Amino acid sequence: MSGGAGGAANACFSCHGLDGAGDGVSTPRLAGLEAGYLLKQMEDYASGVRPDSVMTPVSKALDDKARQAVAAYYAGLAPPVGRVDPIAVPALWSQGDAQRGLQPCAACHGAAGEGVGAGQPALAGQPSAYLVDQLERWRHAKRRNDARSAMTEIARGLTPEEVAAISAWLERQPASPRPATDAASGFVAGQAAARSAASREGRRLDR
Repeated sequence: MSGGAGGAANACFSCHGLDGAGDGVSTPRLAGLEAGYLLKQMEDYASGVRPDSVMTPVSKALDDKARQAVAAYYAGLAPPVGRVDPIAVPALWSQGDAQRGLQPCAACHGAAGEGVGAGQPALAGQPSAYLVDQLERWRHAKRRNDARSAMTEIARGLTPEEVAAISAWLERQPASPRPATDAASGFVAGQAAARSAASREGRRLDR
């Protein structure tokens, strides 16, 4: 958590905090998110599937055991209790738009943004600026670590106004504990570990 041999530049808590609350602006909360999801993101950062100027080098510096420990630590924390300022639920979130082929966001992320299991994370209580940035990354394929490129297609179908409205609404929702089961966490964690092992084996064969 302190960055180890990598020093303070690689310290998890310098951005996400020891409580996992993030900074409320551009750094997401990690507290209470599903462990398998957190581990997969670190694996994807390290492999370059989800490139990021900060998280890619940090994740590359961690071995499998360290990534698992970080994921378990933040998943085990209680989500921060913030001030909830309710606003109307965006229609796209609850209803989607059949004419544009957009399913309701709630189908994967829950009616209140609480997430619905492994690979479909909770978004409630995340900073609006962070959410807008991620949707822009999906739109331009700068982030592409989802199943079947679903988020890329969805993001490309949203207007800037819709992105802003959804992000603002999510920011105002109360964060809730991860809904996924330990089995789901273990499944995703196992997939991440298998990808890492396969990558190492590939590097050995290349030699």
